[in-house]
Amino acid sequence: MKKCIYVFACFILFALLLTSCVPMDATSYPESTVNSQQESSSFETDSNPDNSKETETSISQTSEVESEESLVNLKKYMKLHFIDVGQGDAIFIELPNKQCMLVDAGDTTSGTLVVNYIKNLGYTSIDYFVATHPHTDHIGGLPAIFNAFQVKSIYMPNASNATSAYQNMMSVISNEKLTPITVMDGIYIIKTYNLQIEFLAPNSNNYENLNNYSAVIKITFENNIFLLMGDAEELSESEITDNVQADVVKVGYHGGATASTQNFVTHVSPKYAIISVGKNNTFGHPSADVIARWENSGATVYRTDLYGTIVVTSDGLNIDVESMTNTD
Repeated sequence: MKKCIYVFACFILFALLLTSCVPMDATSYPESTVNSQQESSSFETDSNPDNSKETETSISQTSEVESEESLVNLKKYMKLHFIDVGQGDAIFIELPNKQCMLVDAGDTTSGTLVVNYIKNLGYTSIDYFVATHPHTDHIGGLPAIFNAFQVKSIYMPNASNATSAYQNMMSVISNEKLTPITVMDGIYIIKTYNLQIEFLAPNSNNYENLNNYSAVIKITFENNIFLLMGDAEELSESEITDNVQADVVKVGYHGGATASTQNFVTHVSPKYAIISVGKNNTFGHPSADVIARWENSGATVYRTDLYGTIVVTSDGLNIDVESMTNTD
């Protein structure tokens, strides 16, 4: 009997062992399936950061290319056009940031000439207009400028005049709904790492002579400096405390004897001095003494009455001067 029980027990044990060796069918793998999904999910999660990094790298490279293209498209030069408007001033400036600026517009008979000159350069708007002071030979052409171009901003000193040219200017500005920005020493138009346009004068709101209200402009383009004096005379020159050393100066007051003092000329010490002046004018401009001072300081003097419109080009390091009759 004991032997039978023992044999039966062995049989049962053997059967159990055989059962444990039979493979489970596919529906018996829930745990394995979950693990597989987890592994798949884990793989996708791990791969996303890599894809993100690749995308970021791609965007970064694209941005760098666009940035380089933008830099390529930027002008690598600045041009100052000292337009021959006779006895007056009109300076059109092509800035290296693709903007443009007009300093004065000649007298009432010069407006069309200035408009045509700027249009021939391909411009349809003016970013910055500076009326240096309210004398007709500087602001008379302003209405024609505003009629022909969109003027985006205007800078002028806190000075007025009883002339019709001044009244016409203010009427045009009002109709355009522009608010003039009052210029004083320390005001900037542009202030970037490689281009700064700032005002060095006027330094007061109370002058007897309108010329001394003149907006004096200093333009720094990388290593080149330009100084535009308007009609500033001796008093204004003496009040300027900023560094006035420049490569190019637009001589104050058309080269008149009451500007360009020896002390001021010595401090500016330019390579080129530009005088905007009318041929055979009744003022006796430019003064022979003033011309001698600039030449003795080492400057080459250019006059619009002799050379016509004068164009100064700068790449931030080198300067070229061109005129109707001479090239340097």
